[in-house]
Order: sequence, then structure tokens, then C-alpha cells
Amino acid sequence: MNAGLAAVKLVAGLVGNTYALVADAVESGADVAGSLLVWGGLSVAARPADEDHPYGHGKAEALAAAAVALMLLGAALGIAVQAVREIRTPHQVPAPWTLGVLVGVVLVKGLLSRRVGAIGAAIGSTAVRADAWHHLSDAVTSAAAFIGISVALWGSRHRGGTGWESADDWAALVASAVIAFNGVSLLRPALHDLMDRIPGSDIVMSIRHAAEGVPGVLAIEKLAVRKVGLGYRVTVHVQAEPKTPLDEAHLLGGRVKGAVQAAVPQVQSVLVHMEPYEAPP
Repeated sequence: MNAGLAAVKLVAGLVGNTYALVADAVESGADVAGSLLVWGGLSVAARPADEDHPYGHGKAEALAAAAVALMLLGAALGIAVQAVREIRTPHQVPAPWTLGVLVGVVLVKGLLSRRVGAIGAAIGSTAVRADAWHHLSDAVTSAAAFIGISVALWGSRHRGGTGWESADDWAALVASAVIAFNGVSLLRPALHDLMDRIPGSDIVMSIRHAAEGVPGVLAIEKLAVRKVGLGYRVTVHVQAEPKTPLDEAHLLGGRVKGAVQAAVPQVQSVLVHMEPYEAPP
């Protein structure tokens, strides 16, 4: 769908004399590459752990998200540079029929963004959510192009006929700023995942409450959670009765692991470190 939209917008932009639509076509082309990156990243992230990667391949998902974000920033820079060139170069007024193309594009990309975003939220994928924002940025650039072309057509008909031709180029420049903002917004969570930043309190507190609720657990001394691909890896220090036999402590650790994974199904592994309980002073 992205490839088809890119082709339609490129032809319409060249024939209809509107650089905003050509810039939009470039954005759709980036969407194709971005979706392929996300697909590849998820495929690699889904591979099981092996001898060379004992912790799995989940970081590939965050790398794909970061790559999509960087692509957005690159597209924004390229569109901005070309828009400035077009503003300084006299050209013809865009063709009115290009507005119909843009309306169709906004509707399609809006639906795509909503669908992909819902899937990304459901599976907890940073990369898929980044791809959804990529689709949304395409809809934004199309909407900006619609406004710019409309202003150019209105000005050429009602305000003297000249000097308004570059309105769609200004729209492309504004759209590039929106795309850059989205790129930065997407890059941050991807970098957080790559740097093993702790997830939100909703995940962490659910894990803590599940561990504390296991009979025999007297306290949780430490809890570390990091996102790896579509799941989480947990390290928890559990304090129990100091005189608990080793075999019973092992069984208690297993119950803690089961409780955590039952409370948060996205947890892929739980490392439980047993410690003797020390009452607070």
C-alpha cells in the first residue's frame, strides 16, 4: 500500500506542479523501507536464545525502532532543504485535481496509522508503534500539502494571480518540522530500550506486588526490570526466613517466578536471588 501511494503521489506531484506532493511521495517511500526494517527487526527479535546470544535477540526490535526514527529525521531534513530550494525558485501554480489525491492519501494513511498503532500497543512493540507514527507523519505531510495547495490556488485566483505559487512549498517546510518532531519522539523510547531503562511503574509495580504476594516472601530487597524485544527480563532479590532449608528456598523462588509471569505475561524470564530476611532497624 505504501509503495502504491508513493507512486501515485510522485506522478501527481510531478504532473500537477506541486513539490509538497513530491515530498509526500518521498515520505511514503521511507514508509516502505521503515516497514521492512520493522518486519526484519521483529523477525530477528523472535529468534530463540543460542550459544552466541544467551539472552536472546530482542534488542533487534529496539534497533529497528531507532532506525525508523533516524529515517524520519533524514526525510525531514531532505524535505526541508528541497522545500527551501523550491521556495526560491519560481514555478507554476499546482493543479487543482491534486487536492483530491491528497484527501485520499490522508484517509488511507490515517487508517493505517490507527491499525498499526493498535497492534503495536497490543504486543508492546516499540518498533511497530514507531511504524504507526511513521504512517501518521505521512498523513500530516499530506494534510499540510492540501492546505498549501489550497492557499496557492486561492491566492492565484483572488489575490492577483502571482506570488502564491510557493505556498505548497511552505507547507512542505512546515511538514518537515512535524516529521522531525515525530522522529525525535520515536528515537527516545528506542534508545531507552537499548540502554535498559526500567519500564513504566505499571509494569514494575505489577511485578513487585505479584512477588510480594507469594506466601513465604517476607520482603523484596531489589527489583530490576528491562525490556528486551516484546518482553521483559526480571531480576528480583527475595528475602525469606533465614532458617529456610535450601530446597524449600528453591521451591519458593520457583513460586515467585510463576506468580510474576502469571501477573505479567510479557515477562520472558525471572532470575530469583534468595536472601535471609533482615528486619528494618
